[in-house]
Amino acid sequence: MQRAYVVVCILALCVLSCPAPAGPPYVTDDPQPTDDAHYEIYLFGNGATARDGNGGAAGIDFNYGAGPNLQLTAVVPLGYDHPVTGRAATGLGNVELAAKYRFAHQEDIGWDMAIFPRVFLPAGSAAVGERHASLLLPLWAGRSWSRWSTFGGGGCELNRGEGSRDFCLMAWALTRKIARLQLGAELYHQMADTQGGHAATGVGAGFTYDLSDRCHLMGSVGPGLQNAAQTARYSWYAAVLFTL
Repeated sequence: MQRAYVVVCILALCVLSCPAPAGPPYVTDDPQPTDDAHYEIYLFGNGATARDGNGGAAGIDFNYGAGPNLQLTAVVPLGYDHPVTGRAATGLGNVELAAKYRFAHQEDIGWDMAIFPRVFLPAGSAAVGERHASLLLPLWAGRSWSRWSTFGGGGCELNRGEGSRDFCLMAWALTRKIARLQLGAELYHQMADTQGGHAATGVGAGFTYDLSDRCHLMGSVGPGLQNAAQTARYSWYAAVLFTL
């Protein structure tokens, strides 16, 4: 299984070195589920740099449209941590299992709205993730008009164990489509998720480029604005998306 995760990471890096829908590449998520009986498969990498070092993950984000308004999601990350002092570490991060359900539609009330609960399973190593399970309970809303779309919301995570604490997050994004290219910007905030930790606020700019109807490149990058030295001076995300 470890070999499979390494293969996934190598494939992702190869495609990105050459290096859609909302949600990725942004921290902000959106209320749009994967189309019924269709798939969205992301090969992704992400990371952040702070005062104590840098870390992130690479892996696969798999989404399936299980119904007209229902998306099932599984994310399998291979995490890495490169501290300024001490040994670097890699390992299986917090696997995510989630279900997005859209309960309101723009054509009815002017906005799409969805819940997207996520269960995070214990990581294979404390160096690359949390060694306990947690549950994120968010609400996302969005709407589109002409070539523009806006989406955002937030929620709270039950995150108790080993020095962690419950926390809430909120985020909002705005995007514009220009031919095959979609550009966007976002603002997000997260409360401290550990005892004695720090809240984080950041901004980001992202893009999605449609190579074809089924293959898309995407990425985002942005600086931290609040407690950046302790949380993230810069964060980035890159992926290739296959829509089937």
